[in-house]
Amino acid sequence: MSDWERSSTARVIPPARPRKLAKVPFVELADGRLQGVVSSGSDIERVYVSSVAAGTYAFACSTNNNRPCGGARGSFCNHIRALLGEAVLQYGAERVARYLRVELADGEPNAHTIAADMSGTRPPQGDTKAAAPVFSRFLRHLAYLELAPSTAPLPEMQWFPPTRAVA
Repeated sequence: MSDWERSSTARVIPPARPRKLAKVPFVELADGRLQGVVSSGSDIERVYVSSVAAGTYAFACSTNNNRPCGGARGSFCNHIRALLGEAVLQYGAERVARYLRVELADGEPNAHTIAADMSGTRPPQGDTKAAAPVFSRFLRHLAYLELAPSTAPLPEMQWFPPTRAVA
């Protein structure tokens, strides 16, 4: 193992539980939102970019072509519920609730109780401006899957400066 591998300080948090990527291939807690990409149930070539804002629970769901989701009219659609369920698998219910600032009643939180508590506030429908950057990040993650396995560093993944100069 090289020096830079031994001296790395980046923490990697393992998923709470393994999840299947067919329905929700991309989920993240970023930019003050739970956001991700959800596969369409009716068309294999269509995906939806869904998000829920922390605190206000403003939600948005649209296709990758910026067409609005037909189910997200006044309440959370099935895409948002699937995204929330996969986020709970990926990060754990407590972390998702804390990130979204959901005040949960006593008991063990799960995706259903988090969704019910957020829906109870009658959240507004948000705009879909975040869809393009989220979908772009998803496509970028897919590009890494096409690379041949290698132990050589990728220049674009070099986030941290070297700890010492090479002589």
